[in-house]
Amino acid sequence: MTFAARLTRCPIPFEPARIEEPRARFAALAPELRALLEGTAGCSPYLAGLMERQADWLESALAGSPEAALDAELAGLGALDSEALGPALRHAKARIALLAGLADLGGVWPLEMVTGALTRLADAAVHHALRALTADEIRRGKVPGAVPEDALAACGIVALAMGKGGAGELNYSSDIDLICLFDETRYASDDVQEARAAFIRVVRKMTAMLSDLTADGYVFRTDLRLRPDASVTPVCISMAAAEQYYEAQGRTWERAAYIKARPCGGDLAAGARFLETLTPFVWRRHLDFAAIQDAYDMRLRIREHKGLHGPIVLEGHNMKLGQGGIREIEFFTQTRQLIAGGRDPSLRASDTVGGLAALAAKGWVPEADAADLTALYRAHREIEHRVQMVADAQTHDLPTTPEGFDRIARMCGEGDTDAFRAALLERLGRVAELTEGFFAPGEARSGPEMSAEMRETVEGWRSYPALRSERAVAIFKRVEPEILSRLDRAANPSEALRQFDGFLAGLPAGVQLFSLFEANPQLIDLIVDICATSPGLASYLSRNAAVLDAVIGGDFFAPWPGTAALAEALSRRLEERADYEARLSAARIWTREWHFRIGVHHLRGLIDAGQAGREYADLAGAVLAALWPVVVAEFTRKHGKPPGRGAVVLGMGSLGAERLNAQSDLDLIVIYDADGVDASDGPRPLAARAYYARLTQALVTALSAPMADGRLYEVDMRLRPSGRQGPVATAIQSFRSYQMEEAWTWEHLALTRARPVAGDLALAAEVEAARMAVLAEKGGAERVLADVAEMRERIFAAKAPDGAWEAKIGPGRLQDIELLAQVGALRSAAPARRVEAQLRAGLKAGYLTREDEAALQEAYRFFWRLQSGARLLTEQPLDMAAVGAGGQAFLLRETGASNLDGMASQLEGHRERVSAIIARGLAA
Repeated sequence: MTFAARLTRCPIPFEPARIEEPRARFAALAPELRALLEGTAGCSPYLAGLMERQADWLESALAGSPEAALDAELAGLGALDSEALGPALRHAKARIALLAGLADLGGVWPLEMVTGALTRLADAAVHHALRALTADEIRRGKVPGAVPEDALAACGIVALAMGKGGAGELNYSSDIDLICLFDETRYASDDVQEARAAFIRVVRKMTAMLSDLTADGYVFRTDLRLRPDASVTPVCISMAAAEQYYEAQGRTWERAAYIKARPCGGDLAAGARFLETLTPFVWRRHLDFAAIQDAYDMRLRIREHKGLHGPIVLEGHNMKLGQGGIREIEFFTQTRQLIAGGRDPSLRASDTVGGLAALAAKGWVPEADAADLTALYRAHREIEHRVQMVADAQTHDLPTTPEGFDRIARMCGEGDTDAFRAALLERLGRVAELTEGFFAPGEARSGPEMSAEMRETVEGWRSYPALRSERAVAIFKRVEPEILSRLDRAANPSEALRQFDGFLAGLPAGVQLFSLFEANPQLIDLIVDICATSPGLASYLSRNAAVLDAVIGGDFFAPWPGTAALAEALSRRLEERADYEARLSAARIWTREWHFRIGVHHLRGLIDAGQAGREYADLAGAVLAALWPVVVAEFTRKHGKPPGRGAVVLGMGSLGAERLNAQSDLDLIVIYDADGVDASDGPRPLAARAYYARLTQALVTALSAPMADGRLYEVDMRLRPSGRQGPVATAIQSFRSYQMEEAWTWEHLALTRARPVAGDLALAAEVEAARMAVLAEKGGAERVLADVAEMRERIFAAKAPDGAWEAKIGPGRLQDIELLAQVGALRSAAPARRVEAQLRAGLKAGYLTREDEAALQEAYRFFWRLQSGARLLTEQPLDMAAVGAGGQAFLLRETGASNLDGMASQLEGHRERVSAIIARGLAA
């Protein structure tokens, strides 16, 4: 079907009295098509003029497809010099404007194709103008060191399309917003200023080429005012200067603008690199709810400046900036993108419709609301186009006369103007309804009655670092009553307030967190719950408040994914970062959030202590599995590939047993196989032994070095062969011989919990085979029980229990049970690593009676619940007075005791039974 035939399917109904005299040029056309063109002429004097001037071209264009006509107009522009390009672009603009207008009015093209055609023209105009004008400067010898071929990439100049141009959404009479930069790294430092002067001339000439009104019309009005510090900077600045500006002074509206930024002309590759460097500026790594307040303030300033306050009145209403208008939908979408796009790249769509779809897919906007806003956006843009088609005016104002509304209604295919007006008013109101509640800050309600002590605490908050800025104070005033009300409903309000006070005092800043609370009141409940229960977790939160982002990230309460899925997710996160330091920082942020998730689930009873211990171990294993290749790759870059077969990282102790608590460190050893290779072959080669020793140290540093985002884990390598005196990495041959010939019984016991967590899989299998061979060879030795008995005495002599509630250290407690479990695994040569499985292995091998095994399992569960709960509540030895009523209630729930006396009685009963069982077992 031809373009003309498709146009006739959707003619414009228009009152005959308003149709201008049919133009003779189209007398021979089909009656339906002639009616459409006549109607168009009657609606739009601008299109009527274009049709008269482009009659010959229009007839040929109507014979084919609009897409083919568009391609034909853009073809060949790149071969023109600057003198010929200006007139050619103006002719192309007239024809493509006519083409887009007819395809739009005739229903041939949907909105996205109309705006896409206009954007393609703008891109071509900017790109070819920059290339032609830089070619002129090269010929004049004004660009240092440049040759004619450099004009193909405009000598390093790039034009960034901003706003609707960047999003591919140009409207019918849009100007184009551009930021023009140049890549200063292409030039010697002494030549940069000369190049800069040439590029300023190029951009000024480009602006004139596109914007000046000549006998042939104009191409696009061009606006350069979005560039950094536009009042004092020239029209083209270096990328380095722009980056420094955004890093030091960039504002939220500029971040929002860069959501739509896109290289559209000149050196497109350099432009893409520049936008990549701005990613941390535009997309904050934390959820950025403070952007809501910024967008709200911006909306108010625009309305104030344009005088757009008050109820919606259709006459003269601004479809772009007025209440319920296009900008409301764009702000709504962009602000949500700014909030969450730093964490989720899938939300970074540059176009409004795509942005709404992405936000709905990830649950940031209800699907029904996104669908409504998308339909409303398209309808608003259609009316915006019709208003601008009348006279090619850069206006967004609706008509002020009945005749004007008749015209726009007919151009929208509506024969009943009253119905058109009613539907339009309803749509404007619906946009306002959907967006206003999101932007408008909530009104502060009154809080609870406060005692003098409570009031004194609250008044002291104004001196805290988190409340030192006026903006933080303003936001906090709106959420403070809600915080106080929820604290007042806690089981022990004064204690909860005291812990919240400590949390608030530890916050280094408050704007982002208070904005987070305002937008997500459910987080206040979580904070109050934590403050009322876990002083340790509250203290952790004050230092790491960004972990709250994860709570509203969508999967915080999803089922636990397991080690493999976690390692894969972290590996993907690390691949997104460009350099080693950034990857280490990303690993810290990611791990911190998952660590916090486990703690919250445990605190709220969603998982028990056993599951929490497994999840902490899964997390550590995932971190090691994902981070080890990153460390190896960085070390390889400096020193070459690992000699031989590589290395394997073994998790020892609690990590090997897959049972960590909230404050556990990691016991690790590294075993390698150089396989006869003497040294690496990199830029700075190392002998094999030194290579693996330094690679191991690099891993320890990657895990434990304090960075701006904290550290991952403390690492303990004392379980390696020869302990503190041994090399930090051990060759597999040395490992085998040491374990068989030199190792002490305690080292064999430690080996019962060794588990490969990262590194070469084939080597890991060999290490596991060596482990089992050692257990089989050494487990039956007569000295095992005597050595263990002696070792127990040394352990207890070296460290006494930390108070009455100590669950780990001391006779009959957790460490004692773990020791006996390891004895069972060693003497039975069982592969089991977890304590429960090792105790069952002891039973199966006859080293434990069924009654003793059951008693040990019960005692182990009790002591682990007490230990795991205590480490979640506090970093200090467990003090029931310090953890307060909330913490005590948590521990009572964990241990199943009805009160503290009952829990103390359980502890002592288990301790006595375990001590007796172990004494019998070691005496056997």
